[in-house]
Amino acid sequence: MNYPRYEYSTEDELSIFEFESVGSKGKVKKVVQYTEMTIKGYFNLGFGDLDIKTREVNDEIVTNNGDGQKVLATVVSTVYAFTGKYPNAYVYATGSNEARTRLYRMGISNNLEELKRDFLVYGLRNNDDFEKFIVGEDYLGFLVKRK
Repeated sequence: MNYPRYEYSTEDELSIFEFESVGSKGKVKKVVQYTEMTIKGYFNLGFGDLDIKTREVNDEIVTNNGDGQKVLATVVSTVYAFTGKYPNAYVYATGSNEARTRLYRMGISNNLEELKRDFLVYGLRNNDDFEKFIVGEDYLGFLVKRK
């Protein structure tokens, strides 16, 4: 995605990425975390605000910092970094609620042709089946894998 994005920090394994959202609400620490699922080689992409006191990620806070496109572009850049290191990984993502899942779907839809150059992109249906992502279809979640 050819959008402005934030610089992030990460560790050698590239499983946790941290960056700051800067906008109308000030500076907000954000975290993207990749966690292996029960199926080997499949990773859940977790994303949210970092609670400075507990060091836990809250994926239900609505920050509304006015920089949503830049935040989304930053999250996508971590997918590129993670799958660059782990090219056989499947990355699964879904929103913490329907509205967020819809935002992710819109982001994928608006950038699908570019994403398809580097990734296989799938959507998860109600019947637990993945299909090639189709613009305009509703999905419960999304799965990508580097080509």
